[in-house]
Amino acid sequence: MPEPIISIPPTTPLNPRKRAILVGASSGIGAALARRLAREGYTVACLARRADLLQALCAEINQASGEIRAVSYTHDVTNAKVIPQLFKDIVTDFGGLDLFIFCAGISLPTGLENYDFEKDHATTEANYIGALAWLNPVAELFQSLKKGQIVGISSVAGERGRVGNPSYNASKAALSSYLEALRNRLTRLGIHVLTVKPGFVQTDMVKGANKLFWVVSPEQAAEDIWKGIYKRKQDIYVPARWRLVMFIIRLIPSVIFRRMKF
Repeated sequence: MPEPIISIPPTTPLNPRKRAILVGASSGIGAALARRLAREGYTVACLARRADLLQALCAEINQASGEIRAVSYTHDVTNAKVIPQLFKDIVTDFGGLDLFIFCAGISLPTGLENYDFEKDHATTEANYIGALAWLNPVAELFQSLKKGQIVGISSVAGERGRVGNPSYNASKAALSSYLEALRNRLTRLGIHVLTVKPGFVQTDMVKGANKLFWVVSPEQAAEDIWKGIYKRKQDIYVPARWRLVMFIIRLIPSVIFRRMKF
């Protein structure tokens, strides 16, 4: 549900307002992106499970902006059945939509020698099924309008099947492939689809992890993503140096890659 006392300023020819939906906005990259979009003049529908963090973020953004730039909608992406109506409600509330960002995701590693279907199912449901449930109606709307921008936050982890966290790798690989398919379908209509592949970002997901490198802040990640949106890039790595690293990793023969412990 949105914040009950918020009145969203309308967009008019004399006062056009760019409108965005950001799924997974309560912390990390999502929160940093919400702040960045607000500074760029967007009015942002911020969605996430943790209502307290979400409402605090929106209050912070609105206070800094001096006007309504962020509205919270408490939502769990695994509750796919509510998404079609929720999407319609937000588009109605905002009077349209210009940009959609799917930033929700979880990682539930099982360890190198364990298997846990419940964790794998939860990871897949949040990272890929939830993305599909949102991206389908968004793509359908933008296709009918022949305009719009779609951004999906995938991961360098989706480049190959690594031993450390198979279900996370697979969910991100699936999301990257789906976004590429959307791009191939929608680009000819003037719709921009951006796939973002971050490396290590200083968020809750990497807390306690060892041997991390090139760790960037959520704010730096948001800045790189904004540049990708603004320049209408097809795919970006965050930070950019990951592109060369993943190019090399993709070239490693399977007989060698399977022996690696990461």
